[in-house]
Amino acid sequence: MKKYYIFASLLLGISSLSHAQQPVRESKGFYQFLTDDPNQKPFYSDRQGVMAQQGMVASAHPESSRVGTAILKKGGNAVDAAVAVQFALAVVHPSAGNIGGGGFMVFRAADGKSYTLDFREKAPLKGSKDMYLDAQGNVIPRLSTLGHLASGVPGSVAGMAAAHARFGKLPWADLLQPAIDLAQKGVIQTDREARGLNAIKESTQQVNPGTTYFLRSDGRAWQEGDTLVQKDLAKVLRAIQKKGREGFYAGRVARQLAKEMKKNKGIISKKDLKEYQAKWREPIIGDYKNYKIITMPPTSSGGVALMQLLRLTEPYPLTRWGWNTDSTAQVMIEAERRVYADRAKFLGDPDFVDVPVDKLISYDYLKERWQDFSFDQATDSKAVSGGNLPGYESLETTHFSIVDKDRNAVAITTTLNGGYGSKVIVKGGGFFMNNEMDDFSVKAGVPNMFGLIGNKANEIAPSKRMLSSMTPTIVEKDGQLYMVVGTPGGSTIITAVYQTILNVLEHGMTMQQSVNALKFHHQWLPDKTVFETGAFTENTINKLQNRGYILEQQRNTMGRMDCILVLPNGTLEGASDPRGDDTSVGY
Repeated sequence: MKKYYIFASLLLGISSLSHAQQPVRESKGFYQFLTDDPNQKPFYSDRQGVMAQQGMVASAHPESSRVGTAILKKGGNAVDAAVAVQFALAVVHPSAGNIGGGGFMVFRAADGKSYTLDFREKAPLKGSKDMYLDAQGNVIPRLSTLGHLASGVPGSVAGMAAAHARFGKLPWADLLQPAIDLAQKGVIQTDREARGLNAIKESTQQVNPGTTYFLRSDGRAWQEGDTLVQKDLAKVLRAIQKKGREGFYAGRVARQLAKEMKKNKGIISKKDLKEYQAKWREPIIGDYKNYKIITMPPTSSGGVALMQLLRLTEPYPLTRWGWNTDSTAQVMIEAERRVYADRAKFLGDPDFVDVPVDKLISYDYLKERWQDFSFDQATDSKAVSGGNLPGYESLETTHFSIVDKDRNAVAITTTLNGGYGSKVIVKGGGFFMNNEMDDFSVKAGVPNMFGLIGNKANEIAPSKRMLSSMTPTIVEKDGQLYMVVGTPGGSTIITAVYQTILNVLEHGMTMQQSVNALKFHHQWLPDKTVFETGAFTENTINKLQNRGYILEQQRNTMGRMDCILVLPNGTLEGASDPRGDDTSVGY
């Protein structure tokens, strides 16, 4: 560490910036961030956090958060609650909650030991490197995003079964019952969920001709307050309740899924389902100043990228410079540029390629990556490629964070990839399948639906897991649980988690303020920085543009954070994103 801070002082000597310290003062329970623009409002919302003493669940839907909290009250631990929340989300949040997708879990036990579980989808056994290319080698539009060929082998049910088998306390059947009840009795639609179902009507009819799933029986559009009943999904959940993992990967449900695929030129087989297994992996663990970061290894790119971002940022006085000032933003943007270039070059499924994780997050390597940084001018992304090492991810994803009374903590991010995945609905099962095959490098150098570039390390191969941007993360302070964070957001997941952590650690925000805070994003290519309206002052925009940065304002939709912070007195602050239906519930 001493060597690194010598390196840091050299970096800071590059420029004699004269940034006035941005003071912070408390007013009526909120921090007012004083910038050069007195009219700036750094927050998307003035929502305040939910406080509780015993346990907390922060998830994308109020019903799933209530389900998880009820499990905690029954004596279940964080993993029990996570299983119940995952299956509840498959019912109440069909755009991203799922049994037809996959994801990642970071678990920190009350004794301080940490574990990570990879239940990412896999390419089917019949998958091949060029399966989405035409005879001329060009990418066939939409083939990897819409329809049966876009789906990878689902991992969510296997992931929940593996987590429960190792760490669960309550009976498995008890954890499935709330989701079954919700599917059988029906879920009252929020405005957001109703609009989502209306928006996909045409595409679901295209992919599933004649289907009546997710349509009102009277033919009219969904409205807030309508009830969605899912009887076929309830049957699937009962099979999983009765038989565990085998209730999905074998028997009737597996036959339904395989039949759906075979009938419509998909390639997922009963053998694919039978052979799928979730995999325990060693977590990525590193330090940021006095904080310990516990995050997800590949096949998630998020953990590697997050550690790189934090270590590149660590030498700089962000607290003194202030939230989203030009210097703070510039350092963060340039770090993001280099990290996403590395993501494209090096990261893939470690069961298939050698992913040099330790080297990528090493201080010596990051020092080399930073040599062409200058405060005077933006780096040209065309001049930035993945770094040199010797020898050598939806937008509609969902995340939830859980802490129980013993301070076991779970961070899970799970997805179908795009909203409602491939739009395939398994006949007889009533659940959506993912379109995760698009997260592979369909063709080297060609961007996926999120504009992310990939290379050989992430090319398609049978039974290979596709790369992801999901970044479930847990932070410790002084050896104790401090923060549980994560978000959906496709390629913006990594940068949203990065900013949310720094907002608390560097800018003195509460957990909820950090979630509410306006955000920005750069991902190497395309070479531009997108930012939520209000994230930068006009003065900051002008300064960055004068240094060559291309800035693009967008609607306030970056991230759907669901996080938990442990306050000094042990109180839990649940912070769910006001940009969605996300809700924290504690007791």
